Amino acid sequence: MKWFKHFLDIIYPRTCEACGEALLGGENLICTNCMIDLPRTNSHIQRLDKVSNRFWGKIPVTDTITFMKFSKKGKVQKLLHELKYRNKPEVGKYLGKIYGVDLKAVGFDEKIDLIIGVPLHPTKLIQRGYNQADCIAEGLSEALNVPYDTNAVKRLTHTSTQTKKSRIERFQNVENIFEVIDNEKVRNKRIAIVDDVLTTGSTIESLGITLLNAEAKEISVITIAAAF
Repeated sequence: MKWFKHFLDIIYPRTCEACGEALLGGENLICTNCMIDLPRTNSHIQRLDKVSNRFWGKIPVTDTITFMKFSKKGKVQKLLHELKYRNKPEVGKYLGKIYGVDLKAVGFDEKIDLIIGVPLHPTKLIQRGYNQADCIAEGLSEALNVPYDTNAVKRLTHTSTQTKKSRIERFQNVENIFEVIDNEKVRNKRIAIVDDVLTTGSTIESLGITLLNAEAKEISVITIAAAF
């Protein structure tokens, strides 16, 4: 079947989701050049205060780590745009799997028991067709061999944009928007909350509070990108 795949590549060339250039035979979703150029933070190896301190004084978080630095009009934004708005959930799973390999190499799989993506409101989920955070969580789960759960928590309300809101307004906007469906799924578990981008952190903070109130043992945060 390799000949057929090569034939399809000629007729319908696969392109890199980050730069748009044609992919070579052994490349998948992201070309080698873009993989090399991705702005990795290495926050899983060396503490990055601009990320690690995001929740300081708000909720107890064991680890806050991010794969890449987010910048407007950069390759990371392009990848996340493809994931969220161009119906390409495979991009999220692929990025999660890549980062999961890095995390497993430093033993992060020994620090968590469960992975949970930040839930979307059902209306948004229907519109998009999938939750991008769950796609990332699936890739992480596969690489780390740690289970992920898409049904442990639900989102109760659809919130307005956080843009131009003050710190207090941002938290009020997302306060009490999540509910744990089954406490037994999270009780005494070391949980990694997963999302695509870490900006203000208010939504993740709200989810973290909900999980801790349901007797989760520890909370960590993993994102594909962070703005800092």
